[in-house]
Parts: sequence; C-alpha cells; structure tokens
Amino acid sequence: MKMSFGVPFRAVRGCRVANLSQQCSHGSVGLFVPPSPPVDPEKVKELQRFVTLSKRLLVMTGAGVSTESGIPDYRSEKVGLYARTDRRPIQHRDFVRSAPTRQRYWARNFVGWPQFSSRQPNPAHWALSRWERRGKLHWLVTQNVDALHTKAGSRRLTELHGCMHRVLCLDCGEHTARGELQERFEALNPAWSAEGHGLAPDGDVFLTEEQVRSFRVPPCARCGGPLKPDVVFFGDTVNPHKVDFVHRRVREADSLLVVGSSLQVYSGYRFILTAREEKLPIAILNIGPTRSDQLACLKLDSPCGELLPLIDPQ
Repeated sequence: MKMSFGVPFRAVRGCRVANLSQQCSHGSVGLFVPPSPPVDPEKVKELQRFVTLSKRLLVMTGAGVSTESGIPDYRSEKVGLYARTDRRPIQHRDFVRSAPTRQRYWARNFVGWPQFSSRQPNPAHWALSRWERRGKLHWLVTQNVDALHTKAGSRRLTELHGCMHRVLCLDCGEHTARGELQERFEALNPAWSAEGHGLAPDGDVFLTEEQVRSFRVPPCARCGGPLKPDVVFFGDTVNPHKVDFVHRRVREADSLLVVGSSLQVYSGYRFILTAREEKLPIAILNIGPTRSDQLACLKLDSPCGELLPLIDPQ
C-alpha cells in the first residue's frame, strides 16, 4: 500500500499502533516542512534585536511551528494538505447535521489518534516555553490544536481553536479526555480494522467509505448526545469571550511576533489588525508569504525550530 507521506496506519482492537507511530515520528518529521533558504545571520541579529527591545512580547503561532514535529499543515507550498491532495477539512455544519459524517470523521480520527497524540514538542516549542520562564513572553496565542505548547510547559497560553486532546458533547457540553474516548472506541469495535492512506492535519487519516461503514461511535456517557473534538472546525467561529481575551492581551503587549502562520484565516489575522491599530511593531517568522507581510517590520523565511533557539530571551 502506497502513501504520499509516511507509512500506513492500522487500527485494530487493543492496538495503539505504537510501532507505526514510532516509525512516523522518525520518518515523517521533515516531510511537512517546506523548503527554505539557509538561515541568514543578519536576519537572526534583527530578530534578536526585536526580541531584546520587547518587554511585553505577544507571540502567535500557527501550523508551521508544528510541522517539524511531524504534523502536516494545510497551506504550505508543495507539502501542505492542499498541495498534495484534493481533500479538504471537515466543515462544522456537516459534522453537526450528519451522523454519517460524524461516523466517518471519528473512524479516521480513531486510526490517526495514536500517532497524532504521540507527537512531541520540537525546539521551537521549547524555545517559547523558555522565553515564558525567563519573563520575556507576555502571552502566547496558538492556532494549533495539537497541545504541543502545553507539552513543552507553556502556561501563559490561549488555544484559539481549541485542543484535540479534549472531547465535547454537543448536547450537554460535558468535556472528556480524548484518550478515554479511544478506549470506548476500542470496546465498541472489537473486530473492526482499517488501514489509513496518507497523513492529514489534526489527527486525521484517509479511509475508504467501505472501511468506515461498520465503525461504531459511542454517544456522550452523560446524556447520550453526539461527541465532537473540542476544536473549531472550518466554518465555525471562535468563542467571542476568547476573542475578547486575546484582544486585551494584544493591547497590553508592546510587540507581536508571528511564528509559523500564513495568517490566511481571519480568526488569527484579526489580531494583526489590532496590533496595527495599537501601532505595535510586528515581526513574522514563516516559510513563504503571509497575509500581513506588508505590515511587518521584519519578515524571516526559516524553519521555526532552527531559528527560535538561536534567540536569547534577555
């Protein structure tokens, strides 16, 4: 069986595909990072100066900070999901309205979860966590749902789009751990097996309709309602209280650094607009163009995990 990236994933009763997850962690990390020029020492000096002058630095991260941990993104040139497949992410409306759509989503997520949840922070995540401990980081806002910043120890953190490690009941609002749901999936599907084709962002893999048809999805243990990962799907909106909270953090900051985001999604781009209104200096570290390059005083095209550890959060 061939895949565009990585190795096949197999899900069977009682198997957490640890061996395949380990293979992927070693074999696919670099596959999702787009090509970039060598790190420019002069640009490193400029970013160092930007960070040194910042006293209340706000950092906003996107998928590009996690590609070096082996998690693919959507938009990276040549290596993102949009570049290598015609598949598109699930839409919020489809998930909420359609039981077959939820069945397909959860079957794919069940197969991909052991590999996705085993991903570990890379040097970029650890660098930002160190900046926080040193008092340099005023606040960290991430558009990612992979919990890698939390794994690295970041605490002054807002997960703008939620986190895949939590599950939400659409009826009663009960939150449960995603790991607990994995055990319920296994108990309900003792004879079910499937192999995923390819890797997608956010714990997803590709399955055929035939593979999905017999997969059983448990309801909420509290009320029997439908379950959804506690993340913002495409077509949904970020909680307005969370948006207001981040706007306040931006207004408290004296500078803003974007790390690994093209800023194409408005949920993140709006905070750049607020930073511009507040006349904050903006720096962007992202391989490839972004929606806000013209607003930045500094733009760097380098892998996040190579450049951020070079900066001293003095």
